[in-house]
Amino acid sequence: MTEARPQITIATAEPYSVSRLNREARLLIERGLGSVAVEAEISGFKRAASGHLYFSLKDDLAQLRCAMFRMRSASLAFEPRDGMQVLARGRISIYEARGEYQLVVDSLEAGGEGLLRARFDQLRARLEAEGLFAQARKRALPEFPRQLGVITSPAGAALHDVLSVLRRRYPALNVLVFPAAVQGDAAPRELIDALELANRREECDLLLLTRGGGSLEDLWAFNDEALARAIAASRIPVVAAIGHEVDFTIADLVADVRGATPSAAAELLSPDGPALISRHRRDRARLQRALRQLTDGRRTTADHLSRRLANAGPRRTLQDGLQRTDDLELRIRRAWISEFTRRRQGLQGMTQRLARVDPRRQQLRSRERLHALRRRLKAVARGGLASRQTAAVQLVDRLGRRSPGSRLELAVRSVEQLHLRARRVFDAVHARRHERLAAAARALHAASPIALLGRGYTLTFAADGSALASSATLAPGDRITTRWTDGRVVSRVIGHLSDDHPDGDIK
Repeated sequence: MTEARPQITIATAEPYSVSRLNREARLLIERGLGSVAVEAEISGFKRAASGHLYFSLKDDLAQLRCAMFRMRSASLAFEPRDGMQVLARGRISIYEARGEYQLVVDSLEAGGEGLLRARFDQLRARLEAEGLFAQARKRALPEFPRQLGVITSPAGAALHDVLSVLRRRYPALNVLVFPAAVQGDAAPRELIDALELANRREECDLLLLTRGGGSLEDLWAFNDEALARAIAASRIPVVAAIGHEVDFTIADLVADVRGATPSAAAELLSPDGPALISRHRRDRARLQRALRQLTDGRRTTADHLSRRLANAGPRRTLQDGLQRTDDLELRIRRAWISEFTRRRQGLQGMTQRLARVDPRRQQLRSRERLHALRRRLKAVARGGLASRQTAAVQLVDRLGRRSPGSRLELAVRSVEQLHLRARRVFDAVHARRHERLAAAARALHAASPIALLGRGYTLTFAADGSALASSATLAPGDRITTRWTDGRVVSRVIGHLSDDHPDGDIK
């Protein structure tokens, strides 16, 4: 059915005013075209304070001014922006005030990459609100991974780039490929299946999700919400490297680490093998220097101890210890004899003093005094007889205690006690000196080279019987004797070997 077109009549009798001409042209266009749909790219987008939208739709050859009023724009499910491909529905009209030809838009739908970007932004905002992009949930990559799982297309260039980098940097890393489509409607499901398979097998300690560059539609499989949640749920750390450096996908944002390109991701997840080898060589050289210094220090200490043992042999040390013991014993004996002599001299002096006092004479004088007292007692009046008798008895007792025999008995007992105390002191001092001597003998024996023989060491002596502290004093043909704990071996020197080259030629 053909739509009737209005008849166009051009009046030439009187001129049109501008406003009249614009109005009639608007009516003519609106009646002639009606509703239209235009698919093109947005350019010059502006949102007025009133809520109205103003922009242009353009293609390679032309552009069309558009206006979308607030009553219509309020129901948009996305935010239009420059460069977005859209499908606009509305009616062609003329803005009379400026005589501008425009499309009054009733509805606007995102189309092509514009629609995809709108969906990307919506999903990104929702997952970010859930915390799937939070840095706190990102896991650190293992420093030295043992096996890498690569989820990609086996035929893609991304796998070739990854393997080339790994062969150069870290050839020891094993690579296990989990094949999956990386483009098309089936790609999200295959990528999820490969990711879940890698987690079930638990053979890898790191996963790489990757593909080469492409358009937004080509990379769209990696913006799948189910794939994003599978990456977040993976027990194995995931590195994502999708497309080129300017390409960002939801998978990149959810992964633990993002690589700008497949090659860059391989650099990130692998240690630098040549650098590790160089560091290992430096560390080994440093350890060898430290070991040589330690060995030299121990050798110097051993030489010093050998010289000390040679200068202070065990026999001399033992003889010195025995001599000190003899000196101590002699000093103790002298001290005991001196004390005993002093005590004996005191006893002899006391005996001599007692001998100078004649006991019979003392007894005679005592009797005479006793008779005198008795005579005096008889002369005492009867009233004081009892008290005088008591005093006399006490006096007689005191005289008895002061008799030479009692004093001699007390002196003998004192001498015996002094002798007993001197004997105890001598025994205690002698026991302590003997214990010190035994301890010194044990320490001397422990430090003796003879005792070292029991722990697997040997002693080597020159032909004259002197101990050898260094091999430098020997010459080829010298006769030496090596002593073990169970015997001796006589040898003859045929040459020297260096400690730094124990397997070298004999000098």
